[in-house]
Amino acid sequence: MTASSPTPDATEHAVHLRLVQPWTGDLARARRSLEDGTGDWLGNPLSGPADRPGVRRYESDLVLPMREQARHMVLRKAALVDLGPAGTVAGGFEVEVSWRSASLAPLFPVFVGTLTVLQHELVLEGYYAPPGGEIGVILDRALLNIAGRGTARWFLGRVAAAFEADAQAG
Repeated sequence: MTASSPTPDATEHAVHLRLVQPWTGDLARARRSLEDGTGDWLGNPLSGPADRPGVRRYESDLVLPMREQARHMVLRKAALVDLGPAGTVAGGFEVEVSWRSASLAPLFPVFVGTLTVLQHELVLEGYYAPPGGEIGVILDRALLNIAGRGTARWFLGRVAAAFEADAQAG
């Protein structure tokens, strides 16, 4: 994570998350796809937070697949997703990414981290806070981090699909 990234307070019981998805594509095109803010792959664009210049905010529906075998069974939750400006890293680029519930009913984890796009993989790494405070953390551990990992896996899939659609369109 970059030094300017917000990190969850320790009292939120943050859980480290790192997911890697294989991907091969044009890094420059992928970077433009994330930076230009066009397309509806992430949802409805909103004004970014005033205290974080360069951050783009989207009103999105985060998805948690309920079972690997039955992908049509999902939970959806309105969320605010923030993407920061792209920064160069060895072999690719990264952007800050965060999401949280768009309502007062936080049924999905709050996430803060980075998306790193490399020539052969997408890496989502950061911290999430399960909903429900300490009880939520206990349940999250008992269920093998299913909500945090499932939502993050869905997000990585959306990013990869957006990059592929952009490459086919161009």
